[in-house]
Amino acid sequence: MFKEFKEFIMRGNVLDLAVGIVIGAAFGKIVTSLVSDIVMPPIGVVLGKVDFSNLFVDLSGGQHSTIAAAKAAGAATINYGLFLNTVVDFLIVAFVIFLVVKQANRMKRQPALAAPTTKECPFCRTSISIQATRCPNCTSQLG
Repeated sequence: MFKEFKEFIMRGNVLDLAVGIVIGAAFGKIVTSLVSDIVMPPIGVVLGKVDFSNLFVDLSGGQHSTIAAAKAAGAATINYGLFLNTVVDFLIVAFVIFLVVKQANRMKRQPALAAPTTKECPFCRTSISIQATRCPNCTSQLG
């Protein structure tokens, strides 16, 4: 059983998957930082100095100035600003993955097309061997 497990782990696609997950997790942190630290602040300034990470609805009816204050008071909140940051984060990751997959598909070699082994009889339209000189169905002479 250990030998089978070792063979499974040592397969190329399993190792590729593991490397992809590790790199993806690290890339996710970079994108999250990009969204929260670089993309959203200018958008917030354009929209009237709005801090998206601090947009929330206090369901308890209290008047808390920040999400941290509401959480410290034990208030239930709907954090739609953090949700917007996460949506932008996801869209950036999805777009980058789209670009990577598109480039990877472009770099793949297209398999060579196999030479045809049959042709169509010009008289009766049946499929016959490409080497045939006479159609076995209509007996027409083929050029």
